[in-house]
Amino acid sequence: MCFSHFSFFRARLSFQVFRYLLDFFGAVYNRVFFFEFSPIVAIVGDDVILPCQLEPAVDAREMAVEWARPDLKPKYVFLWRDGTELQQDKHPMYKGRTSLSEEKLRCGDISLKLTEVKLSDSGAYRCIVPATKKEYVIKLTAGSVSLPTMSISKASSGVDLQCKSEGWYPEPEVLWLDGEGNLLSAGSTEIIRGPNDLYTVSSRVTVERRHNNMFTCRVTQNNINQTRETLIHVSVVLVVRKCGQNKSKCHLHLTSFKKLFYISSVEG
Repeated sequence: MCFSHFSFFRARLSFQVFRYLLDFFGAVYNRVFFFEFSPIVAIVGDDVILPCQLEPAVDAREMAVEWARPDLKPKYVFLWRDGTELQQDKHPMYKGRTSLSEEKLRCGDISLKLTEVKLSDSGAYRCIVPATKKEYVIKLTAGSVSLPTMSISKASSGVDLQCKSEGWYPEPEVLWLDGEGNLLSAGSTEIIRGPNDLYTVSSRVTVERRHNNMFTCRVTQNNINQTRETLIHVSVVLVVRKCGQNKSKCHLHLTSFKKLFYISSVEG
């Protein structure tokens, strides 16, 4: 017995009626109907499943199945005919990276597995079963992330903290927070886009000593729902009293500090 794990294909009564009407009119007027679902987000280097499920869950092993990106030439990223994959019309950048599960095909699961995601994989994919006159559109957004690094230096009014993070896509935002989670006012973020289309961001903030001396640099990208952050704890600040020959003229100097770094990776 086959069980589908795709919630968006679990039909409510109203959707079932709608689907049967589409089947009927598709057969009468020889039309192809399109279904579009929520976008999929994948991180560069990961593997991702682009879902597509036939309902009812019929055995699709001997059916023709096509996965295509209409913006490419050739447009096919995977072709299945007579129980085997066809390679000749497949786009070169997908060779060796796309596959179907033959076991899941028995249950009408024609989802595409895409390995080692690249930024160039972003786009609209069409899952096509010609015999059903239906096309399912799945949009994939590829993103790239990295942990920020932090450095610390002395400043006349406190401590300078600098945060840098390389290898982001799309362009992220940098936020500074104190130990209570309050946003800190910082200068403008420096943004550099490299030849590989990946972004490097850096930001600096000057902070005064606080009772817990904990500060967080957070780099976030809302389009791909990704956040990475680094927390720094300035545990001890040493202030030395320096005097010249005239001991009435003394100055306080920030000479050194001990620092502890805590790095955390956060998604969502």
